[in-house]
Amino acid sequence: METGAKAATAIVFPGMGPTKFTDVAAFMLDNPSARRLVALADDALGYSLTGRFRDSGNDYTEAAQVAFMVNCLALADWAGRELGIEPEVCAGPSFGGKAAAAYSGALSFEDAVRMTAGLARRTEEYFAREHTDIVTHSFVRVPEPRLRELLAELDGYGEWHDLSCHIDHDFHMLSLREGRVEWLQERVRSVGGLSLYTMRPPMHSAAFEPLRRRAAEEVLDGLSFADPRLPVVDDHDGTVLTTGEQVRTMLLDGFVRALRWPDVVAALRGLGVARVCVAGQDSLFGRVPVTTRNFTVVPVNPRVAMAPQPARPSGA
Repeated sequence: METGAKAATAIVFPGMGPTKFTDVAAFMLDNPSARRLVALADDALGYSLTGRFRDSGNDYTEAAQVAFMVNCLALADWAGRELGIEPEVCAGPSFGGKAAAAYSGALSFEDAVRMTAGLARRTEEYFAREHTDIVTHSFVRVPEPRLRELLAELDGYGEWHDLSCHIDHDFHMLSLREGRVEWLQERVRSVGGLSLYTMRPPMHSAAFEPLRRRAAEEVLDGLSFADPRLPVVDDHDGTVLTTGEQVRTMLLDGFVRALRWPDVVAALRGLGVARVCVAGQDSLFGRVPVTTRNFTVVPVNPRVAMAPQPARPSGA
């Protein structure tokens, strides 16, 4: 990418994938940045984060979600100190928006911890009784013209569906009834695509407006949002956010609006970004072609942070 000004760096906090305590235990217990933030999180939560996470029964428990957010911020801190990462802008697709809100200064760390825990509880309670037959299925190698054909077929059957994520030109996530997943997998194969995984609870659909309202009233209304020190790129449409109220709206809209990662990439390019530091356990946003074609990607995950680092040049 060529620009007339000095190329900029962005920090990206990834969406959350399945996370086990054993994958990050060494980082959380031994890395100085992680240990400092874990101690602050313990105080905010009123319980031991590592202890609760270790005893979690699945990959998306309240403790697992808070730990993922805390680890993202600890990795960003580590990247600043050890790699000299000084971003001019940040983004946080899907779950990563929580870490972006804290890193940018829109929320205090403690409030971000309490928010993440509160949203995890409300989400679990909501989907235990509402939309119990809805899941979100992800698939690749299905260009948008083919995708439109699949969606038209679902319309023809009178089946409810909602496109939840646009990750790349041929990578999508679709929310639909669980009973239709097998049909979708077969149709994806028939057009040369590849199904990846099915997520429960589902995400990013206008059908979840009641959950958005509950999250606003019971969790976010009790928090203080400040104007961010770093601009935040909205993961729904690429808008550059500069006020606390805008960041708050972005977080709530994550329940009801589709994620559009190509729009984030376009916005970052428009800001002169040539390098993105992906701070967190990421198997998606730093790897898809729309990212790697446009930026130099610096992955910063627990494995990287725990590996011996070469000495930085004097003055770096």
